[in-house]
Amino acid sequence: MPRSAIRPAQLYLKLLISGLFLSGIFLENTVKAQYDFPATGTSTLEGTVLDAQHKKPLQGASVAFLKATRGVISDQNGHFKLPLTKGQGSSKLVVRYIGYRSDTLRFKQDFNADSSSLTVLLYPEDAPIDASAVTVRYERKSTEISLLGPIKQERIGGAELLRAACCNLSESFETTPSVDIGYTDAISGYRQIEMLGLAGSNTFYTRENIPENRGLASVTGLTFTPGTWLEGIQLSKGTGSVVNGYEGVAGQINTEWLKPFEASAPRLLINGYQSTQGRTEGNLVFDHKLNDQTSTNLLLYGRSDWHRNDQNKDGFMDNPVGDLFVGSNRWFYFSPKGLEIQGGIKGVYMNGTGGQMEYKYNKDAPVNAASDLWGYHSTVKRLEGWAKIGKVYVDQPYKSMGLQLSGVTHEQKNLYGIRPYNGHQNSFYANYIYQSIISNTDNIIKVGASFQADNFKENFNDWRMRRNEIVPGAFVEYTYNYLSKLNIVAGLRADHHNLFGSFVTPRLHIRYAPFEKTAIRASIGRAQRTANFLSENTGLMASNRQFLLNGTSLNNAQQDAYPFKPEVSWNTGLNITQKFTLGYQDGSFTADYYYTDFNNQLVTDYETPEKVNFYNLSGKSYAHSLNFQLDYELIHKLNLRLAYRYLDVKTTYDGVLKQRPLVAKDRAFLNANYETHSKWKLNYTLQWTSTKRLPMSSIYPEKSSPSFFMMNAQLNKSLLTDKLEIYAGVENLTNYLQKPLILLAENPKDPGFDASQVWGPVMGRNLYIGFRYSL
Repeated sequence: MPRSAIRPAQLYLKLLISGLFLSGIFLENTVKAQYDFPATGTSTLEGTVLDAQHKKPLQGASVAFLKATRGVISDQNGHFKLPLTKGQGSSKLVVRYIGYRSDTLRFKQDFNADSSSLTVLLYPEDAPIDASAVTVRYERKSTEISLLGPIKQERIGGAELLRAACCNLSESFETTPSVDIGYTDAISGYRQIEMLGLAGSNTFYTRENIPENRGLASVTGLTFTPGTWLEGIQLSKGTGSVVNGYEGVAGQINTEWLKPFEASAPRLLINGYQSTQGRTEGNLVFDHKLNDQTSTNLLLYGRSDWHRNDQNKDGFMDNPVGDLFVGSNRWFYFSPKGLEIQGGIKGVYMNGTGGQMEYKYNKDAPVNAASDLWGYHSTVKRLEGWAKIGKVYVDQPYKSMGLQLSGVTHEQKNLYGIRPYNGHQNSFYANYIYQSIISNTDNIIKVGASFQADNFKENFNDWRMRRNEIVPGAFVEYTYNYLSKLNIVAGLRADHHNLFGSFVTPRLHIRYAPFEKTAIRASIGRAQRTANFLSENTGLMASNRQFLLNGTSLNNAQQDAYPFKPEVSWNTGLNITQKFTLGYQDGSFTADYYYTDFNNQLVTDYETPEKVNFYNLSGKSYAHSLNFQLDYELIHKLNLRLAYRYLDVKTTYDGVLKQRPLVAKDRAFLNANYETHSKWKLNYTLQWTSTKRLPMSSIYPEKSSPSFFMMNAQLNKSLLTDKLEIYAGVENLTNYLQKPLILLAENPKDPGFDASQVWGPVMGRNLYIGFRYSL
């Protein structure tokens, strides 16, 4: 039996053997409890939402009257303040939080002028239920855009992630129109995302609000977060809070992992995936609760690409063959006195081989200039560790402090033909945050200090670069809340960079709700970052292009010193969210516009055939992004999502302002999801992409790519009281492929050989099946 044929079985066997030592249960229910609360007569109702078992504040709990569309959310201390209407009469106040049973507080008389404050204790969903309780049913949307909060945030829940294969983070946005997904090149198999028409390196990635995928992993790191580990994703566009740092002009993507102390989290979850393109995956998640204060979870992921695909018949593998292994262990401790400690580690090992179909990597002689075959090889080793230490004052729930710590070591070795690229990064991050109030909870203040240290070593061919970045900084952020109508968040931070000096980062967010179902938000802010121009453009290494720095050959350029200025940009945004009810069905409409203007930018200029030139911006560079999205439940259990996006992204190349290549001006999106009473789920996605400007080529004279459609579909079925879910799907249903995918694929030694100009689908039709089982 060929070795490639037994790899899937070996991968499953390793994960299942580990699972024999674990046990547990995965429960997710929607039963809600009710409590009676005698009404008081206050124009505003204040209270605190706490975990009933640990008495810890629950941040982000939703507080609203049962039939109202306007409400508030609890802050970091679990506190909320809700306006009341005189003569409201008999009303029910519903308090909701994910993983907990919703409480309904019944007000039995009219409100008067007395003041009141209450404490709401929410119980986990698996806690005993009072048989006399009234059941409140609420169907949470898989993706929600809240009317509350000063920053527009798309909350992508676990149900949304299950509607596509989403084997890792880079593949988790297939049903989300706010993010564009594409390939870096036609060789490496790496997917990258774009927001607001800007490359993914302009997006700030965090894991539970700790920076992740910075530096050398800004492109590759999306592959290292398995989708099965995710509890949800929060996506926001434009500049974020100064508390999180000075980077991220396009937006922020924050991932929330499964947590062992939450009632809805699985104690043992096994996931398997197999595609017709020879991709085998397995996940194992094990949660264990030692006592009421301490819990831990173990997360394992394995992937094997064992089949050499060439669906477009150009003689090159469509994706590399190889393996990826990711493992993580996390610990949580919650003290009854308000002390919270959590920490974790994560390890990654990946290797892959691509290029021409017959190419085989030889580690003893990786570079062979005499070989007639063009090959690609990559090895990545990565280790992360982090900790979060927090203190909530039980007698002063509005006051808290926290310390975030993170350390990363990342090593990768790549080979593109006969050109090697090696990169190594060591990073350390610390962020201290103190929060309190000024006079009352309408005025919240956050102050703190941060420290970021990075050490980079990169080699490409015979050129090398070494740099150390040390950036201490401090910040202050003030939040003003006026009832539920107006929120203002003004932030300012000052940082000192050892290479580029001191700089200031101001940011402002405003939310205004003129009506119950309407929220208007505006934002403006500055961002700065150091571009890792080699690791962020490894896709261009899949070619024979000559690399230039400021017009000088890379091999003749100055070594060791970083040759460019930092990227500096301003982002301004305006968006409106409108909820509505039509035909007894709920819906929402959002429209947003963002404008990004670069004061300085590292320009990647591949307008000249057979060359790529890196230089500082001299002229204008900007991006306009206009997006419309409609979500509506057409009939019961049939949800539709329609979206349209317009992009105008231009940069000055060698003195001429041009549309950025390989960026579509127009995109249209349709997603339909239907669920039957017998627990069958069908998801269908259709995307249309307009033409893209192509850079000049001496081989192919086309100036723009054709427009095209892409279709994906998936069918899910829940069995055994939702303990087992099986799914099957198809990607690229019409089997549409970019042609030509690789320029001069028949002659890889020609100077015009180029596998980096990807404007369309790299992989053809892909059928897959999988399962998720919780014991």
